[in-house]
Amino acid sequence: MTDQHRVDTLGAYGNPHVRTPNLDRLAAEGTRFDRCYTPTAICTPARASLLTGAAPFRHKLLANYERNVGYLEDLADDQFTFAGQLSSEGYRLGLMGKWHGGVRRTAADYGFEGPDLAGWHNPVDHPDYLAYLEENGLPPYRITDPVRGTTPNGSPGNLLAARLHQPVEATFEHYLATRTIEMLRRWVADGVGTPPGETAAGSGTGSERPFFLATHFFGPHLPYILPEAYYDLYDPALVELPASMSETFAAKPPVQSNYSKLWAFDTMPLEESRKLIAVYWGYVTLIDEQIGRILDAVRELGLEEHTAVFFTADHGEFTGSHRLHDKGPAMYEDIYRIPGFLKVPGAPSGQVRDEFVSLTDCTATILDLAGSDTGPAVDSRSLLPLAAGERPEWDEHHLAEFHGHHFPYPQRMLRTRRYKLVVNPESLNELYDLRTDPDELHNRYDHPELRDVRAELTRRLYHLLRERGDNFFHWMTPMYDVETDYDTTLSAFESEPGGDPAPVGVREEHA
Repeated sequence: MTDQHRVDTLGAYGNPHVRTPNLDRLAAEGTRFDRCYTPTAICTPARASLLTGAAPFRHKLLANYERNVGYLEDLADDQFTFAGQLSSEGYRLGLMGKWHGGVRRTAADYGFEGPDLAGWHNPVDHPDYLAYLEENGLPPYRITDPVRGTTPNGSPGNLLAARLHQPVEATFEHYLATRTIEMLRRWVADGVGTPPGETAAGSGTGSERPFFLATHFFGPHLPYILPEAYYDLYDPALVELPASMSETFAAKPPVQSNYSKLWAFDTMPLEESRKLIAVYWGYVTLIDEQIGRILDAVRELGLEEHTAVFFTADHGEFTGSHRLHDKGPAMYEDIYRIPGFLKVPGAPSGQVRDEFVSLTDCTATILDLAGSDTGPAVDSRSLLPLAAGERPEWDEHHLAEFHGHHFPYPQRMLRTRRYKLVVNPESLNELYDLRTDPDELHNRYDHPELRDVRAELTRRLYHLLRERGDNFFHWMTPMYDVETDYDTTLSAFESEPGGDPAPVGVREEHA
């Protein structure tokens, strides 16, 4: 798993310049999901959805703790997780890399082995990383040439990139891959991952104990901090600037323009943006090489023929698109569409599926691979039928939500094959025709020619939220053209004694 990873940086998704041979091979050997989306474009809630198989409104871990604005900081103690399920069934669990799943409870509290690597970006002061550098005679972390803009009050903006004065072997990405491979070797020596009847390499007897191991890279999340060879790997002249850099924010929620100022986009020249994208590409290639090392180890240890591999990200990254960086309260494809590759032994290779699938579906997929009950993963569907080449009945939409980052900001999104509706209660709603406007520059919510489309999508979103139990629908009930059948005041003031509450939310023509 990567963090803040744009789909369009991968060769398998059509990028002609970025070298990602290992991920491209994984896609070619398995299934590539072309419409893979995150349930919410922010780290902790998205990762909690993968762990639980539940949408954020349901698991209620709604914000990153660094910017938490009053939401829960940990999952409830009785919250179902796939880790708890697998652990109860004898699985060995490992998580190497980014956790970012809460404050009080670490990955170890859910049964995962591995160092506790807290935080939102590479914790280069972590004792295990420092020990790794010392073990291998590698130089310490040092950066120069920071790239940042200027915020509205004149202070330095967030760090976007810098040059790292370490060899690739000393990078945090190489460290994570190395520690992953070391864990695999230890497990295999202990008989973990050995099929019944076989003998583990380095052990006297075979033992049937399956495993789940995740490597969660902190990149290519900004700031892009890379050794010279990767910082300058790609010529900025190769970069075609996103069309959405011409964003004017006309007829858009004002928060988007505010976020553009926060990220100081207009205080830097466009050529700086071009270079930042080229550096981001270098980060993706560095991570691809480390993933290749892990996949090579899986093969060398004899695990490949009976080990499934999934690659995805928690959400995307703007890298200048819509004059934004990072992510935030703007439900564009740049940050909601994510990569998704699944390789299952014995399944067809080279498949491309165009169903709407979600990061949340990883949960049921993991449980299905383990032969476990996927029932507790309430918002999750196993992807194994798709990977097997089957044509099951599947939803023709993706539902997403956002609850805020620097401040509370509720949003809901309905994405269909052609259109996207975003409901922003405090501001302007958004409607995009992705066939004619793939860069989402033109908000057509108030355009009369799409009145019927807007009405149909609004009603569909409303009923989907009600079916889910997402109380956001209460806002939509009195505000939009939707049918309802309950007392929208949530009171009994107009009830007849002993009778049912009057359906005051039903307009007369629908009564």
